[in-house]
Amino acid sequence: MGRSRSEEFDRFVTARWPALLHLARLLTGGDRHRAEDLLQEALVKLWFAWPRVAEQAPEAYVRRVLARAAARSARRRWWGEHPVERLPEPPEAADEVAAVDERTRLEAMLALLPARQRAAVVLRYYQDLPEQHVAEILDCPVGTARSLTARGVARLRRLLAESVEPVE
Repeated sequence: MGRSRSEEFDRFVTARWPALLHLARLLTGGDRHRAEDLLQEALVKLWFAWPRVAEQAPEAYVRRVLARAAARSARRRWWGEHPVERLPEPPEAADEVAAVDERTRLEAMLALLPARQRAAVVLRYYQDLPEQHVAEILDCPVGTARSLTARGVARLRRLLAESVEPVE
């Protein structure tokens, strides 16, 4: 690989790292360490495919690799740490803390979805991809992608409704 291709790859990774890491984190259910591993694995695959995809759609290629790898890794049993049901007391602050808490709660509920539903919801609503692209990334028909997304959103709504604590 020539120097200019290597520089192009470096520029792409530097520019897109935060967004791709966020996607990987959402796909892994919020686990930052697994997300970083997943993203690095995807970028290694991109490095080898770079001559083919550099001029086309490298980000779409990485999204597809991430979604598939996340679904594959979700099937493996993991014996690591387990999250606790209740966090330590939250710090007192304004609306920003409430927004962060709500986002954290949503990401925790997102982690409870099956891997393919989670991938469909994340790609469709967090990444704002059209249904056709979601179907291509998940390597399934558009109807299946729609179904996965709809079921994922419905389950998220149920989980969020069940997790609301009554106000005293």
